Amino acid sequence: MSNSPKMTRRQFVTVIGAALSSFIGAVIGLPAIGYLLSPALEKQQGESWIPLGPLEKYPINQPTLFTFTRTKKHGWEKTVTSYGVFVLRTSETQVRVFSNVCTHLSCRVNWKPDVQEYICPCHDGHFAIDGSIISGPQPRPLDEYEIKIEDGNLFIFLKET
Repeated sequence: MSNSPKMTRRQFVTVIGAALSSFIGAVIGLPAIGYLLSPALEKQQGESWIPLGPLEKYPINQPTLFTFTRTKKHGWEKTVTSYGVFVLRTSETQVRVFSNVCTHLSCRVNWKPDVQEYICPCHDGHFAIDGSIISGPQPRPLDEYEIKIEDGNLFIFLKET
């Protein structure tokens, strides 16, 4: 007689059923886990060049407000941030770009052409046309962006934190 182990029909069906169930679970489960984890594994874009359009649309010696929004994803959370900058074109090729956020408490400054100053409405901070401090509680001048001009178009370098 042979001493080989014998398997009953019930044991055979149980083993095959468990193997098929495991295979089907893996086929469905692994992509689902990948789908759930993928947002956390995506690389976040932290800095980029933002196009502000053709240089000709900005008049010389007149600060012009330009606004834009940026969407940032943190996993499943999506955040939209609004930015504003003042573009000051001082000559045909010379441009400076300032943030419209006051350096005191982050209120939005406005350009007042009648007094030729940026004025913060929150605590009466005054900045000159070049972003320097005239008066007020602000600790430093307006933040200035790095710029580049390519093919007549203006770009600013935005570092997102």
